[in-house]
Amino acid sequence: MDRELRSLAESARGFMPPEEGLALYEAALDALEAVPGAPVVEIGTYCGKSTVYLGAAAKDAGGVVVTIDHHRGSEENQAGWEHHDEDLVDTDLGVMETLGEYRRTIHAAGLEGVVNAVVGDSPTVAGWWSTPAAMVFIDGGHGEEPASTDYRCWAPVVAPGGVLAIHDVFPDPADGGRPPYERIYLPAVESGAFTEHRAVGSLRILRRL
Repeated sequence: MDRELRSLAESARGFMPPEEGLALYEAALDALEAVPGAPVVEIGTYCGKSTVYLGAAAKDAGGVVVTIDHHRGSEENQAGWEHHDEDLVDTDLGVMETLGEYRRTIHAAGLEGVVNAVVGDSPTVAGWWSTPAAMVFIDGGHGEEPASTDYRCWAPVVAPGGVLAIHDVFPDPADGGRPPYERIYLPAVESGAFTEHRAVGSLRILRRL
């Protein structure tokens, strides 16, 4: 990965450790090679940290990324929760607003020609989405219902030979919240459609059979 892009990704707002980001980049490169011509789809953009890793891979492979988020923050980003950032609140509306920070991040990375943002909630976009994806990276809402919905809506989009990546997978409850593990990772593996390819930190890379 380009050193300048890697440095920018590591300094961007977000919650992905560098080793997980590099694994995400490598998984996207692998997926774009395995399913040429298909896009990488990211569910949950936040401020674009992980998007830079995906975009860097797409740039290197001649692919594209579509990143989907309503940009109002998931439940853990709201006031009174652990990951709330007051700097990302629209003071006029009194709600989270991460779209501007995302656009600044992608502009600084020089990835505006590679990364395409869809502003909308995951199930609404999934309702009209019809393009098979080389890779789907799920890092949206971490509650039980959002996690279940993202799995139901987006796992079928992964093309054969493609990749399903899931962030914040914690098999041990002492390490973190359970929904990405219980509502996305386990159903994917138990479905027989996916097999685990790699695990780095809380990131799981699954291959569609």
